[in-house]
Amino acid sequence: MTGHESVNRRDVLKAAGVAVAGVATSGMVGLSPSRAADDAEPLLIIDCHAHIYGEDEQRYPTIEQPYRPPAGKGTVSHLREEMQAAGVGYATAIQTSTFYRWDNRFTADSSRENKDFLVGVVTLDPDDPGSPELLEKYVREFNVRGMRSIPAASGRLDDPGVERLWAAAERLGIVINVLVNRDKLGEIETLVRQHPDLDVVIDHCLNIKAGPDLPPTLDAMRTLAMLPRVNAKLTFLPTGSEEPYPCRDLHAACRTILEAFGSDRCLWGSNFPCELWCPRVTYAQHLRIFTHELGLEPDAIRDVLGRTAHRLWFEQRRV
Repeated sequence: MTGHESVNRRDVLKAAGVAVAGVATSGMVGLSPSRAADDAEPLLIIDCHAHIYGEDEQRYPTIEQPYRPPAGKGTVSHLREEMQAAGVGYATAIQTSTFYRWDNRFTADSSRENKDFLVGVVTLDPDDPGSPELLEKYVREFNVRGMRSIPAASGRLDDPGVERLWAAAERLGIVINVLVNRDKLGEIETLVRQHPDLDVVIDHCLNIKAGPDLPPTLDAMRTLAMLPRVNAKLTFLPTGSEEPYPCRDLHAACRTILEAFGSDRCLWGSNFPCELWCPRVTYAQHLRIFTHELGLEPDAIRDVLGRTAHRLWFEQRRV
């Protein structure tokens, strides 16, 4: 790798104004960063957007014509390697619908079997009346801490089937990730207001991308920022940019969202495996955009890279 492609852990900590000593973290439940010898806050890094792929397709069959990563990429062991090399401690595994659709068994099993660094975010069929019960099973038994929400077969997000899943998530004390474009703004607002005790994360910030749709999408995100329990996942830089690393054409958009939401409601995710989802930017480069290229203040780096995610997915939940 070149100097731009790797993020040395010591460099990351230095960029955040954090002492290098004492960077280990505690166990998964009730996770809290340990403190350095000089009582400076260590840098906790959590990857909030990793898609994982199983190698045993007899046990975990794929959909027809799945969207595949390159050979050997996207596995749990590959994710662990990338995280360790970049100094990332924990991750949320987002159900890979383009590979498994509604079958969440691999995500759930992997989250339960790798509790030392992984929690799960499932995706359930809003048109299946059994989905709320299945969500509760995953949360209680499989180390699942969130659900990704998409529109129902009706094409609407504010559909009764979707609302039932949001109600279950609110009762269970887990997080809803929303994957939609800006045309669903009003429907998101409706559901959020119906569930005031539910934490909501906007995946990819309504799929922001460079070009003519950028200003209205930013306007929609500013509107969502007025809802206090809505959070912004800043994963769009390598997926929406028209430029190679460091994706400078979306830096201003990222700063705009940080200003609107505050860093304590913004979070980083890698889009793992980057070889599939953002091939022009490596895992380490994506992290480096936030530690070096955006010019963020140290406290904002701590929020975006770890503290927001810790609050949402890694603190003790109700179930």
